[in-house]
Amino acid sequence: MTSELFSAIYNKALDILSRREHSVLELKQKLKKKYDIEDDIEETIFRLKKNNLLNDYRFSESYVVYRKRKGFGPVKISKELESKGVAEVIIFEVLDNEGGWVEAANKAFSKRFKEGPSTDTKTLLKQKSFLYNRGFDFKEIESVLSDDML
Repeated sequence: MTSELFSAIYNKALDILSRREHSVLELKQKLKKKYDIEDDIEETIFRLKKNNLLNDYRFSESYVVYRKRKGFGPVKISKELESKGVAEVIIFEVLDNEGGWVEAANKAFSKRFKEGPSTDTKTLLKQKSFLYNRGFDFKEIESVLSDDML
């Protein structure tokens, strides 16, 4: 390991992290695109984690808030975090701590369907599909549609 090259990799990692939080996997992938030295990349990741500059839990918290604000539900966000290499235990804890998923589903629904739930079966199915594709589960979808119908 040349210290000059290690410093370059470490500084590049800091530069990437200064823009936004990243998962460990995301950062590794970005560094591997630019550098082909596995040992230096692993050492960089180790040091960043040790100094709490790289943290999958913190990344997950900010990612969940961001995606929820964009109108996505816990199922979709969970899949996205999995694809970013975040451990299931972290995903479930962060999603559980976040809460407010019925409100998020309500917000996403009312933004898309200002007229509210349809009385037409075909349109109602489209509305349910919209929420399902956004990553909300059955309980949240039914809660939105039954709350609005009252």
